[in-house]
Amino acid sequence: MNVIVRQDFDQAMLRRAFGCFPSGVAAFCGLVDGRPDGMAASSFTSVSLGPPLVLVCVQNTSATWSRIAGLPRLGISVLAAEHGPVAQALASKDGDRFSPVQWEATESGAVFVHGSSLWLECSVHDVVGAGDHRIVLLQVESLAMSPDTAPLVFHASGFHEIAASA
Repeated sequence: MNVIVRQDFDQAMLRRAFGCFPSGVAAFCGLVDGRPDGMAASSFTSVSLGPPLVLVCVQNTSATWSRIAGLPRLGISVLAAEHGPVAQALASKDGDRFSPVQWEATESGAVFVHGSSLWLECSVHDVVGAGDHRIVLLQVESLAMSPDTAPLVFHASGFHEIAASA
């Protein structure tokens, strides 16, 4: 095993270290002036069952977050294994990020990606500052799930699928 021990790390080394931990990929999106807006995030996780809370972390400099932060509802879509191109598009800072995305919106303005393994319609519960990011706590208002849909995984700065167990 190749072990690297460092106490004099920079942000690039820290990003590489954090990349050792695989995570799922979620899109969190809403309608802004009738058009879908949102982003992909690998910093999504469940927090609490009572009340039902999840969180996502967003950079303080995110222009997307500033546009969707005040929406009454946001849609969280846990992306499926085949959603690599969708995740890349939603993570982009340029162009029409929703051009390759098949999506639908609820009456309250939450936007969901078709084919995802989980949809959570959420409202913002709280926002907490954390270094160069914000921790956005979201309260789950409704959900739809497809437990047999394999998720997309982010690991070592790339998108991957989970291999079926033997």
